[in-house]
Amino acid sequence: MAVFRDDPYGAFNYKVTITPASGDEIRGGFSDVSGLNTEIQHADYREGTDAGNFPRKVLTTYKVGDVTLKRGLVGSLDVFRWVDKARKGEPDAKAAVVIELRNEANRDTVATWKLLNARPTKWTGPTLAAKGGTDVAMEELVLLCEDILFE
Repeated sequence: MAVFRDDPYGAFNYKVTITPASGDEIRGGFSDVSGLNTEIQHADYREGTDAGNFPRKVLTTYKVGDVTLKRGLVGSLDVFRWVDKARKGEPDAKAAVVIELRNEANRDTVATWKLLNARPTKWTGPTLAAKGGTDVAMEELVLLCEDILFE
């Protein structure tokens, strides 16, 4: 449930839970979540008896954009196994994805986005460079979903 307050919430405290149809949760902390959006489609419509010389805008459908998750590469193969199921067209590749924004104390969920029937559409492995340093090996996962709910 969305919790109202006067000051905006920070974007740094959130939790991502991916539960494929198999019931096994995907492990690993995601450092970035982006692309939460929906676009409402309209069509132009004009009747011959309309007095004005302009079309009406009629709601047709809406679509949900792809959501991108990034995380540091960890020893778990959960994400890649899920990607592999999607590549093979297995029906249990669909998953429920819940993104929870938490308050600063990390005690309460203040907003929740639910991605319905989400599945991987793109996986990008880490960029590896032998230059030395402190860069983290990051992988990127792009999800498509059929609908998004906000609570």
